Amino acid sequence: MARRATRLPRMTALIFLGAEPTASDRQPRPLSPAVRAGDFVYVSGQVPVDAQGQIVDGGIEAQTRQVFANLEAALALAGATLADVCKTSVWLEDARDFGAFNRVYMGYFPGGKPARSTVESRLMIPAKVEIDVVAYRPLERG
Repeated sequence: MARRATRLPRMTALIFLGAEPTASDRQPRPLSPAVRAGDFVYVSGQVPVDAQGQIVDGGIEAQTRQVFANLEAALALAGATLADVCKTSVWLEDARDFGAFNRVYMGYFPGGKPARSTVESRLMIPAKVEIDVVAYRPLERG
């Protein structure tokens, strides 16, 4: 029996979203805040920095809220929201912050909970938390 060739849809080009972020040293970082690959949006790890690149004051709760504000801004570049997130990866500087982190985290996902990985790790900056996400937000097709 002959096999019929199936034509697969062509992958949409990667779309790099947002300007390279700068930190408090005013040097640009070699990354995109978000990248759209077809219907998926990949958001780079977000840390608890404000618009000036300074780490926010406060403990794990305040830093987690700032990280989520940064995630929401990066997702918005692709027309996505936290409701579109299907996977999160979390790095905590101190595992003892896990309970307090979870209390804040749960408030951002009141409906379906995304898949998640969480590890304790020394971060590249003196912060308590870093989170990256993958979202599924279909492109408008006309």
